[in-house]
Amino acid sequence: MDKPCELCDSPGGDLLWRDGFCRVVLVDDPDYPGFCRVVLERHVKEMTDLEPAERTRLMNAVFATEAVLRALLDPDKVNLASLGNVTAHLHWHVIPRHQRDRHFPRPIWAEPARADVPRRPAPDRGALAAALKRRLD
Repeated sequence: MDKPCELCDSPGGDLLWRDGFCRVVLVDDPDYPGFCRVVLERHVKEMTDLEPAERTRLMNAVFATEAVLRALLDPDKVNLASLGNVTAHLHWHVIPRHQRDRHFPRPIWAEPARADVPRRPAPDRGALAAALKRRLD
């Protein structure tokens, strides 16, 4: 029997926007405020399991999320990643990065590059959700 899928069984974060095809959620990670996931609403494993128009639609949501995070948080870089090694449900990580974050320039899943890093304030959830709604609706 397959193990349950956490992205089928839960939102995967604090729901910011949803349209029935995909959703954007805010991940609770105090080291990476603004870290979002764009999650396909149905259980699909790979981008190539989608029709071309669906791929475009999903990536438009990823790019809109990146644009909103850039506008609101002014990060030094935004990382986009679709791994799915642990959760084989198609989703994209959209992670605002700063040169002085715990892992920079490494991926956030690597060993930290530094220990004591001042925490950045969390983005205003309402402003983030409103900006996503303007871009995606």
